[in-house]
Amino acid sequence: MFEINPLRKRQFFGILIGTTIAITAILCLLFVKPAEEYLSIGPMNTGHEGFSCNTCHADARGNWLQQIQSNSEHALGLRKKMVEFGSLPVNTKKCLSCHDRDNDRHPTHRFLEPKHLKAIQKIDATNCATCHNEHNGIRVSLTQGNYCINCHSDTKIKDDPIDVPHSELFKKGLWTTCLQCHDFHGNHQAEAALLMKDTIPLKKIKAYFKGGDDPYKGIKKFKALSEQEWIKKYLKK
Repeated sequence: MFEINPLRKRQFFGILIGTTIAITAILCLLFVKPAEEYLSIGPMNTGHEGFSCNTCHADARGNWLQQIQSNSEHALGLRKKMVEFGSLPVNTKKCLSCHDRDNDRHPTHRFLEPKHLKAIQKIDATNCATCHNEHNGIRVSLTQGNYCINCHSDTKIKDDPIDVPHSELFKKGLWTTCLQCHDFHGNHQAEAALLMKDTIPLKKIKAYFKGGDDPYKGIKKFKALSEQEWIKKYLKK
């Protein structure tokens, strides 16, 4: 009678034990809350440091076995589209559940208007993640602060109050100076400077983008929801 080589037998059980341990480790990483920091693709952005993953990421439809099966079928050409695995990506609607403000100077829905079509082809202002891409450990993920040019290149200011007229700043291409007077969302209760020497230095704006102190004067008109406030509003009704 044919006998199994003891060495082959040990290899088989070794592979079986190793596979079991690997699968268990993966499941723990997927479903155990303390493992969230290892699953994250990067550090949370400024102000989101204490948030848990499920504050922003809703569970994808179906369980993980169904999701694996569906995506395997897609790989074999038996399914047209892949399905989300684990959790759903964060979209603008999710961002606005904490950051929606009726006094926003540049609300995302405004850029859905046809007149802004050319502008959003250059910078998609309909999507919060264009400027605030998460898991970068900063406040604003854009590297340049000159994006105002995409909508305001033909803006004309009547009775311009500032000592260096806006038209001159536009002509010279000094588009980063916009943020030295105006925060993009208009969320600070403060008057803009009338003299260029009194505007916020660009280095402070850049530091603010990276998560530094707020350089804009005045009290914020709207304060974003905390995780506890979000849970109370949306999960504990």
